[in-house]
Amino acid sequence: MQTLFESTHPSALDTAGQGKKLAIVVPCYNEQEVLPTTIRRLIEVRDKLALEGLIRADSSITFVDDGSRDQTWRLIEDGARAHAGVHGIKLSRNRGHQNALIAGLLHVDGDMVISVDADLQDDLGAIRQMVLKYHDGCDIVYGVRSHRASDTFFKRFTAESFYRLLDLLGVDVVFNHADYRLMSRAAIEALKAYREVNLYLRGIIPQLGFRTDVVTYERAERFAGESKYPLTKMLALAWNGLTSFSPSPLRWITGIGIVVSLFSFGIGGWALTATLVFHTAIPGWASTVIPMYFLGGIQLLSLGIIGEYVSKIYLETKARPRFIIEKTV
Repeated sequence: MQTLFESTHPSALDTAGQGKKLAIVVPCYNEQEVLPTTIRRLIEVRDKLALEGLIRADSSITFVDDGSRDQTWRLIEDGARAHAGVHGIKLSRNRGHQNALIAGLLHVDGDMVISVDADLQDDLGAIRQMVLKYHDGCDIVYGVRSHRASDTFFKRFTAESFYRLLDLLGVDVVFNHADYRLMSRAAIEALKAYREVNLYLRGIIPQLGFRTDVVTYERAERFAGESKYPLTKMLALAWNGLTSFSPSPLRWITGIGIVVSLFSFGIGGWALTATLVFHTAIPGWASTVIPMYFLGGIQLLSLGIIGEYVSKIYLETKARPRFIIEKTV
């Protein structure tokens, strides 16, 4: 059985790896409890990969502070002063995980860029496997969870249902993949062409093309601190992914309209029969109350879905910056 950093490639790979620089991007939001350990472990991974000749010795680790309110930025500054190759980007305010992530991806220098969360739930041993697949010619390598045993039943059910729903709607996503991935310089340059404000990188990156592969890993419990992605944020991200990549909800409205019209015709026929043939209905009740409540609910739902798409058009046409960098170290 091979150890975590045991080399499996010949010396030719060592020579090739010497010229390839790795950049690791870590978005952070209020991560003071776990950040010192994260810095230490990522440095260990980088240094071991450099000793194997898989990456250059000057490969970097960049932490992106997404407007944290605790001591996260101070810890990033301390890490940058204490360790060569450790850098930090501080956003002027909290802009959300996806914007913090793309801020790092677009501002680091490297032949390959790996994004990973700061909470140490993603297995850092998968970084080596990603780098090996890069040397084998892959431009994008997705970190995919082998199972969701560490999740609650509710989270596991909702997450897997969401991935299946996106696939059903024709959105190209990688099942059980979050934002743990490797991208080559060519893939990063292609990503720069995507300028939308409503970011859902899990849907954008599969659209880039290039040669891709998958690395599976087991996700651990959070090392320290609390999750920065509660249910409300997860639902917001899911809804953003759904409405940013599929017009299907708008088509659902058309389908619902047809069904409601047929149902309304049926209700109308029933009310007419009850009134004229059986004389059992209170005059005007069926024909007024039932269609009014039913159609009113459908109209409000339809207006809400249309409004969501209109709001995205509004945000995109303003073309405001997705993030503003306050300082770097």
